[in-house]
Amino acid sequence: MRIFAFLFHTKMDRREFLKKAALGVAAVAATSLLEHPVVAAANEMINPQKNNRMKKIMIIDGGPRRNMNTAAMLESFANGAKEGGAEVKTVRLYDLDYKGCISCMACKLKGRASNICKFKDSLTPVLEEIAEADGLVLGSPIYFGDVTGQMRTFLERLAFPWLSYNDYSITAPKRMPVVLVETMNGTPARNNSNGYGTMEHCLSTALAKPERLIAYNTYQVKDYSRYELAGFSEEAKRKYREEHWEEDLQKAFEAGKRMAGE
Repeated sequence: MRIFAFLFHTKMDRREFLKKAALGVAAVAATSLLEHPVVAAANEMINPQKNNRMKKIMIIDGGPRRNMNTAAMLESFANGAKEGGAEVKTVRLYDLDYKGCISCMACKLKGRASNICKFKDSLTPVLEEIAEADGLVLGSPIYFGDVTGQMRTFLERLAFPWLSYNDYSITAPKRMPVVLVETMNGTPARNNSNGYGTMEHCLSTALAKPERLIAYNTYQVKDYSRYELAGFSEEAKRKYREEHWEEDLQKAFEAGKRMAGE
């Protein structure tokens, strides 16, 4: 009615008044129609991206080298996830300044318990983003049979707040698919890898059973002639790489697409 009141109090001829009144009524009717549940549901089916948030996948690179095996596997995964329609963020742990769990117990204070680490440093925003993400990918080379120290330190900060000392349950802020990437010098028949060790149980319980991607017998360096590495045959490694490396990268790519579609 305010539309009509406004029009009556302005100077215009009858034809102009009727034209503007009709446009106003049409606008109100169109707005009401778009808000109708049936129309809204149909619009969502036609334009799902308008109403569904793009999935966000967090990739945590626990390797020290930017252009070697772990980084390449994670980049291939990221490309697959992006092709699958997901938003991807990669964090390199070696770029951050942080500590492992310091046992401050702030995450377990009565009335203020948290399943996100409360210690503030450069890892804090990463842990907060993971808590809101839709998928998690962890990648590390295997050193002395285990993931890198940076990855282990990160996992302490990630998982300890999930653990309840009341009933020993393990609960993350939200469940999500997980992929664990390992790259190693060992072969499928001969390696001493413990992978992600006991932390894999925490990840399985709190998030989901992880998918594992393992690249074996990877290059340690690009030019073996420059290093004291006589215990390894560069020729044998090259042959293995030519037969398997592109396949390993493709597996990572396909895993990225799968996670984006889950």
